[in-house]
Amino acid sequence: MSFDFLGQVRSRGFAGVVGVRVCDHAGQELFALNAERVFPAASLIKIPLLIMALQAVQRGDWAWGERVPMQAADRVPGAGVLHELAGGLMLTWQDVLTLMIVVSDNTATNLVIERLGVDAVNTWLDTAGFVSTRLVGKLQLPPEQRNEAQRRGERNRTSAQDQTELLGRLLRGEYLDSTHTDLALSILSRQQYRDLIGRRVSCGPEGEPLYRVASKSGELSGVHHDLGLLFTPRPLVVALLSEGGLDPREHPENRDVILLADVLWPLLAALGQTV
Repeated sequence: MSFDFLGQVRSRGFAGVVGVRVCDHAGQELFALNAERVFPAASLIKIPLLIMALQAVQRGDWAWGERVPMQAADRVPGAGVLHELAGGLMLTWQDVLTLMIVVSDNTATNLVIERLGVDAVNTWLDTAGFVSTRLVGKLQLPPEQRNEAQRRGERNRTSAQDQTELLGRLLRGEYLDSTHTDLALSILSRQQYRDLIGRRVSCGPEGEPLYRVASKSGELSGVHHDLGLLFTPRPLVVALLSEGGLDPREHPENRDVILLADVLWPLLAALGQTV
């Protein structure tokens, strides 16, 4: 499809860099712009962690109801709620994975990383062919706890290409059986941050969205990402990654986020055959 995404965002005042990729259910690429460009991953790194953790649950290595201690020393700032709670909580893996996605909880994410192991995650990514995606280490650690790569300034990273492939393969059941695939999609459908892909979804007379969205957003200062499944008449796998805009705020009314959402929806509506 011919769509001048870059021209549209530039004309509206977006000064940063954007990477976009849209595919259909079968993995056919429908639109791409800077799809292989590498961006800071922000919370999109949580998608491979979710898949790997559910694979462990499916194999029986992790019990869904197993209790996982969250100590005061585990708490890290940023997204989520666990850093606001007292240490000593005994969460289940169901709790941890749900919090990691639904409210993008960084403390929950670090519990998952601790259990999986950074090297194991990167080996999984390498084996799957995701050359642009790397987990460097746990999230939001204080300086004295960061590993050598983090102290060098390396950051978790990814691309729109890798993220759409990850989510597309999940949708097609290539990673998990039907029960655990449905579980992953259910968790993603309950993600509470809908500022990009879900922002302009058409609504019915009572304000209800007409199309289901299963997604994961990611934000850092000046970095705004969203990855999602949009269940339009032609289901779509969508990734939009951006950095370098003029509004650095991590806020739902961020001007760059609103601008990107306004340009993205006409493209998705046309590709999803909603108009």
